[in-house]
Amino acid sequence: MAPSSSPPPPVIWLCLWALIISPAVSLTCSSQKFNKNEVYPNCLDLPSLSSYLHFSYDSANTTLSIAFVATPPKSGGWIAWAINPKATVMAGSQSLVAYKNSSTGTAQVQTYDVASYGSIVPKDLSFEVWDKTVESLTDGSLAIFAKIKVPADLATSGKINQVWQVGPSVGDDGSLAKHDFAPANLQAKGTLDLKSGQSSTGSGGNDKLKKKNIHGILNAVSWGILFPLGAMIARYIRTFESADPAWFYLHALCQVSAYAIGVAGWGTGLKLGSESPGITYSAHRNIGIALFVLATVQIFALFIRPKKDHKYRFYWNIYHHSIGYAILVLGIVNVFKGLSILSPEHKWRTAYMIVIIALGGISLLLEAVTWVVVLKRKSKKSTKPYDGYNNGN
Repeated sequence: MAPSSSPPPPVIWLCLWALIISPAVSLTCSSQKFNKNEVYPNCLDLPSLSSYLHFSYDSANTTLSIAFVATPPKSGGWIAWAINPKATVMAGSQSLVAYKNSSTGTAQVQTYDVASYGSIVPKDLSFEVWDKTVESLTDGSLAIFAKIKVPADLATSGKINQVWQVGPSVGDDGSLAKHDFAPANLQAKGTLDLKSGQSSTGSGGNDKLKKKNIHGILNAVSWGILFPLGAMIARYIRTFESADPAWFYLHALCQVSAYAIGVAGWGTGLKLGSESPGITYSAHRNIGIALFVLATVQIFALFIRPKKDHKYRFYWNIYHHSIGYAILVLGIVNVFKGLSILSPEHKWRTAYMIVIIALGGISLLLEAVTWVVVLKRKSKKSTKPYDGYNNGN
């Protein structure tokens, strides 16, 4: 009879359990150790960008001591923790920024007064900061240490607006390369309660992201799908005599609907721009304005459309077709620019590309069909006997 196997000794179970939970433990602020053995009574696992904040607050002299830990997205990238005296946004914040110097390879920390997004260069803050140091940790992250004199109005309330961020690179002049605008970056903000040691994350990032998604969907449907579809109806369906005048009403319905949805999307874009001072996407904005102007002119052209036999109808057709094709091209280009800015999941860009390729393929097929129909129609007319004066001759 074979001897029964005995269960593993308890020490093996303990080792296995330690191996299972060790990755999770290493991802919390309570497990982080600093080379200088600094200890802070409060630590927070911040909700985005894998960032952590250790701090203590002396209410007697309104001094805040912090250690902020984050990992740059790339080698040579930067991390930042900031206080914004007025709002939970980066613009207007007083920032501590750390990065590794590209020439020496040593980590350094600088102060940045981010008055706007236009120019972000080292500058003194609006409040006193001292004992600024930075430490490179073994996992590749950086830790910013500093002591901050909390402004009197913020010390009275006991709450501060905190913003944190990471970016890809730093220029030779200390200028910071623009960070991503992914959901995790947009949500890197909140309110820090100095008395309770707790942090609450504002919903502004989620609200703004929702508005951006609405803006993107409205414009993709209008300029990117409905307008091309309406142009296809006008170019191809009208060739068939049995479709007259149904094609015109379908074309008009499609374009007017696209215009209404596009104006709504354009309005949300203006609203987003007003809520994001300093963030400017010049090409996307300018194309959007041009689309709105051209589409408005195109819609009002319906009210001055001459009859088919009018002597100015030929010139009206040239103007109407030229503006229509301009809207078609600019609309599709701007949808792709918007997708690059919004950076949604890859499947959404793929889905839109499939729609455009499908519309393009159908257009090529209909182009061939309509040319066949037109050529046959012309050949039939050329075989008919002439009447009137020519027949008399």
